[in-house]
Parts: sequence; structure tokens; C-alpha cells
Amino acid sequence: MPKKIISVGKKIWATMTGWLKKFWSNFRDVPLISWLVAFSVTVALEIFIGQALARMVGLSKPPALFGVALVLDNPAKFLSAIIYMILVYGLPVGVIAYLTKGVGNQIAEWLLQFPLLLTSVVHLLLIYGVMHYWTSISDYRLLVARLAMISIIVTLSLNVVNGYMGEFSCSHPGFMALGAYVSSIFTVLLFVTDNRFGDALLPAFLGPFMFPVSLVLGGFVSAAGALLVAIPSFRTRGDYLAIISLAFMFIVKSLFENLEVVGGARGISNQPDYANLWTIFVWTVLAIWIINNFVRSTMGKALNAVRDGELAASAMTVNTQKTKMVAFLFAAFWAGIGGGLFAHVIRYINPGTFGIRKLAEVLAMVYFGGLNSVTGSIVGAVGFSLISEALRPLDIFKWIFIPIMLILIMIYRPTGLIAFREFDVAQLFQPKGKKDEEGVDHAAA
Repeated sequence: MPKKIISVGKKIWATMTGWLKKFWSNFRDVPLISWLVAFSVTVALEIFIGQALARMVGLSKPPALFGVALVLDNPAKFLSAIIYMILVYGLPVGVIAYLTKGVGNQIAEWLLQFPLLLTSVVHLLLIYGVMHYWTSISDYRLLVARLAMISIIVTLSLNVVNGYMGEFSCSHPGFMALGAYVSSIFTVLLFVTDNRFGDALLPAFLGPFMFPVSLVLGGFVSAAGALLVAIPSFRTRGDYLAIISLAFMFIVKSLFENLEVVGGARGISNQPDYANLWTIFVWTVLAIWIINNFVRSTMGKALNAVRDGELAASAMTVNTQKTKMVAFLFAAFWAGIGGGLFAHVIRYINPGTFGIRKLAEVLAMVYFGGLNSVTGSIVGAVGFSLISEALRPLDIFKWIFIPIMLILIMIYRPTGLIAFREFDVAQLFQPKGKKDEEGVDHAAA
């Protein structure tokens, strides 16, 4: 009986997969700019008619996050949520993307005449526009979008160590804590009148301009803290980095718990609201661009060589100690940036925020998305953040479902969803479905 059930399940899965591939073949030649236009129109539709359409299908208001949380909280609304999502997102996006693919490919080909920087700016402005208006519908969406982008920064930085370098580090929550506390102390002390630190030392209008300085300062302090892990760890072999980095995370957590000058276990609050959507979006783009260039540079190739065989890399004149040290400090710097942004989004931090649970979340994002891949880190961070928020109504049961999902991914996709794949910006903006002079099919690419 179980064999028959498994056989039937495989047939159903094969049928569904075949249907999905056939359906997706209609959209293989849709360029990125057409998808962005389609999402822009869809968001505009939701802004203007979303409330009326929600009431029409039996909902009190538009779903905050794709209707999953609404269905989990009230299963009777399942059909209404499905209808709403199809009418507002599914049909408009599919139809508009399909109808505009011809014009979109022409625009994409025309944009190739200009420098890559200009083409990137055009696409980034469209992406930000979609995100801005989608998050304007609900403050909850805005919070989820900001936290998801911070997760991208932290996940990318950890993937440098755990993916490209091939080590296993557990110290990222500690680096985030250092960046969060240093950045918070900087902004609260200088620009906020606070019971703990007293009157602001500088005028408040200077705060947004000095905020990048606080983030970079937090990043450098995190990189300095990384030296305490890197110096003893990289002189040894085996799993010592995992052990020392885990100890470092608990040391940092315990340090802030016992420092009353920064609030002790109570933490710090009253951080100014400098981390708006635009600010986090710019920092996320910078992180993706800089980290992607880093892993594709000579240093990145050296990291891959160290990962595949440290002795062989050393024999090929790669300075393995320097390579690992630079990569580890680089990753810690960006983790500190992510921690500083996180502190100014939540506007309250305490040492417990950067404990074992934060470590589990960051590791899950890295291995969910895929090792050794910038694209995988982006997918893993955004996907895990959305799934985690969608399952929030399940409370404690969410942490039963998510580990099961991760176990299944590790079984069937041991390297993650998108592993060992380059992030090529130029290829991303190419027109689709057209063969160039060398016969390369961009849709297949």
C-alpha cells in the first residue's frame, strides 16, 4: 500500500511539474523590465481598488502579506484570500508581463546602448518604486520589507565565510550586536535627548547625514571584534572556528548584559528613525554590489581555492592565512552594518536579540538559499523572511514547520535552492528570447 501511494504521488508530481514547465515556457522570453512594469501596475491596482475588491470577495481589508497569515488565523477565509490574490496579483502580473514582452525586449535592447550603470539605475528605480508603493499600503509590509533587506546584507556576509571560504562560523549575531550597539550609542548620544545619556550633543537635523558614519563605525568595530575570533581560529585546523566563533557570540552577549552603561539586560531604546525604506534599499544595493565584486575578484577566487583545498592553494602561492583573515573581517564589517540598520528599524535592542535564535535564523537563510551564490543568499533571505512572517500566526508551531522544511531541503537540495551560481548584472538586464551573433539564447541563459 505505501508503495502504491508513493507511486501515485510521483505521478501527480511529474504531471504538475510538466504542466508548470509548459506554462512557464510562455514567459521565458519576458525581460526583467516587463516584470517590473507588470508589478508596478499591479501595485497601483491594489492601491486604488484593493479595499473594494477585498470586501467584494468577503475580506475586511486587503491581506497584509499575500493572505497566508489571514488564512492561518481564519481558515474559513482561504477561498476569499485565493481569489483576491489571483485577481490582484496573479492575473494582472501574468497578462501584463506577457503582453509587454515585445516592447520590453526592445527597451532592454535599447538600454544596452548605454553604460551598464545607467541601465542598472533605471531598473533599480523601478524596483524601488514597486517596493515603495507596495509597502505604503500597510505599515506591516513596510516593516517586513525593511527587515528582509537587512537579512539580505547579513546573509550575504555570512555566505562569504560559510560558502565561499568553506568554513563554519557562528559569530555573526555577535558582530551584529557590536554594530547595533555602537551605531545606537552614536546616534542616541549625539542626536537624542535621553534619560540615560542626557541631552543631545548635536542638532537633530544633522542626524540623517551622520547616520552612515554611525553604521560604518559599527562595521569597523565588528571587524575589529572579528580579529579576536580570526587570530586563534586560523592558526588551527578542523572545526575550531565554529567552536571559537560560537564562544565569541556568547561572550559579546554576556558583555552587553553586564554593561549597565548601555542598559545591561534591558538594552537601549529611543534610536532615531533614520533607517527608512530608501536608506536600507541603498545600503542593500551597495552590499550586493560590493560583496558580489569581492567574491568575483582575485580574492574571491583565492577563497574558492582555499575552500577546495588549502594545501593545494598554498602550493599555488595563495597566502591562505591572509585570504581567510581579509574575508572574515570583510564579512564581519557587513554584519555590523546589518546590525546597525536593524537597531534603527526596531528602535530597541537588548543582548537577547543577538542570541542563539538569531544565529539559527541567519544560518537557515544561508543554507536555504544556497552556498557560494549571491543570488542564493538573496533568495534565501527574502524567502525565509516572508515564510517566517507568513507563519507567525502559528506561534510555537512555526518552529516545527520551518525545521521540517529545512530538513527536506537539505535532503533533496543539500547545497540549497540556488547554489554555486554567479550573479551577473549584465546578463540580468539582457533582452530575452533573442539569439545574439554567437547563437546564445538569452532566455535559456
